[in-house]
Amino acid sequence: MAGLADRVSGARLDPAAEAEIRYLEAMIARLEAGEEDPEDFRVFRLKNGIYGIRGRPEHHMIRIKLPVGRITPEGLRVLADVAERYAENRLAHVTTRQAVQLHHVHRRDVPKVLRAVNAVGLTTREACGHSIRAITCCPYAGVSPEEPFDVTPYAEAAYRYFLRHPVGQNLPRKFKIAFEGCATDHARTPIHDIGVVAALEGGKRGFRVYVGGGLGAAPMSAELLEAFTPEEDLLPTMLAIVRLFDRYGNRKVLTQARLKFLVKKWGIAAFREAVREERRLVKLTASGEDLEAWAPPPEPEPPRLPSPPKKPFSFAPGFDAWRRTNLFKQKQEGFYTVTVRLPLGDITPEGLRALAAIAETYAAEVRSAISQNLLLRFVPEEALGGLYEALLEAGLALPEAHTLLDITRCPGADTCNLAITRSRGLAQALEAHLAALPLAQDPGAKAIGVKISGCPNSCGQHHIADIGFYGSSRKVGEREVPHYVLLLGGRTREGEARFGQVVGRLPARRVPEAVERILKRYLEERQNGESFQAYLDRVGAASFKPLLQELQEVPPYEEAPEFYQDLGAEGEAFSVQLGRGECAV
Repeated sequence: MAGLADRVSGARLDPAAEAEIRYLEAMIARLEAGEEDPEDFRVFRLKNGIYGIRGRPEHHMIRIKLPVGRITPEGLRVLADVAERYAENRLAHVTTRQAVQLHHVHRRDVPKVLRAVNAVGLTTREACGHSIRAITCCPYAGVSPEEPFDVTPYAEAAYRYFLRHPVGQNLPRKFKIAFEGCATDHARTPIHDIGVVAALEGGKRGFRVYVGGGLGAAPMSAELLEAFTPEEDLLPTMLAIVRLFDRYGNRKVLTQARLKFLVKKWGIAAFREAVREERRLVKLTASGEDLEAWAPPPEPEPPRLPSPPKKPFSFAPGFDAWRRTNLFKQKQEGFYTVTVRLPLGDITPEGLRALAAIAETYAAEVRSAISQNLLLRFVPEEALGGLYEALLEAGLALPEAHTLLDITRCPGADTCNLAITRSRGLAQALEAHLAALPLAQDPGAKAIGVKISGCPNSCGQHHIADIGFYGSSRKVGEREVPHYVLLLGGRTREGEARFGQVVGRLPARRVPEAVERILKRYLEERQNGESFQAYLDRVGAASFKPLLQELQEVPPYEEAPEFYQDLGAEGEAFSVQLGRGECAV
């Protein structure tokens, strides 16, 4: 099997990527010689997806984009190699935006990582900064029985067009786009700057386009821009929106700089008219090359379908439970999409290599999902038993995908400069607590989603969770105590994001017990098998405040010193240590 050096030396990098990496190498050399302005280096590295790490200026987090969520087996092996060789924790972290993060990579090794990932069609370019950071795609696009057509080629065309596009290099703020083809909102289009949803009108392909969504400290739901945008007008429409944002977005006040604030200021009617006029100008002044790029993409080639050994069932432990939660029946007869659940969104180099080998045998394609999991697509039904046994041997056959135990979390204060608490520690503690509860096996409870962020900025998407948490702090006497703000009732569907209501602020140590109480009350009081969302709509999120009131109390330090330590940082006194944020640069 080829090693990392062999893979990189034998690959021809895109000339633009090679030029960027060479420039980065030169900047690092000048920086270490004291000849480079650290701020210039910071701006350049962030544009190329290289973040700072809390308290360690010589170390970095590298965010690697998976274009529209796709990654090849060779890409998985390269991620395994770079995580093993250069990431201090030997982990690859799968994000909610179809990207992978490597943490604690030393500055001198960053160019090596960039060369390796670019050699297999991945990129870190514009994974941060005031740019079009993410163009994500429904992970079930092309296989879902719900979709009118596959949005993948349109998402790919937009990704290729906007990467390194001049209009996206210095926007007022970050910009995110999501494509969805299903009636179920897998891609969470209402929380994006642009949400694109497949539509048919008189047999013609087009899209419902939404604008102005976003989370953060002031979450807003996207509004409908056009009920039907013909496919040939999609990219001109998107470019018109970006150009308007570039021209009129707030560059003076960073907290008011997202597109959602511009849409709110103008109103959707005025913004819609501005987009239509700008689109007219775009189409009049476009070059021939641009017009070619805007042509509706051709139908993708059908995937190479796998033909693994036939073994539809398995008597290995856990097979039935895994089948119940980790399989998605495709519209292609006889095929399934299989979710590989990654606890905390993390996977080891050994896991990545095993998954690459399994994918080559059993699946036509690997994609990432907003749930921080990886999906194997086009797995033959007749091979599910063999696939399960291969995943089990690799330690990758965890059930409960997309259920209560499949908790979403951001990296938190382990690495992020803006995080208050260690969301990873809470996610671990909460999953362990819930896994031991018999009531968590109830189908109604299993359908509940939990999301955790280490600060109010919602990288863990706590605003749209059934049960969401974000990190905070409170002083008790002279000591700081890690807390989480609890929100209930968040959700999305096409055209609407409902954000969770704040119910209380809990000491980090009390959160697992609080969730247990919430689940118990719901299961005791639900009517006619109603869902948790329907139950909340009936009783109101605020009705949970009395139930949780006593859990908000913090015992004196002398009685319970563990309350003054963060989950995941046992033995250390908790204190808020905020650094300079880089998500907004």
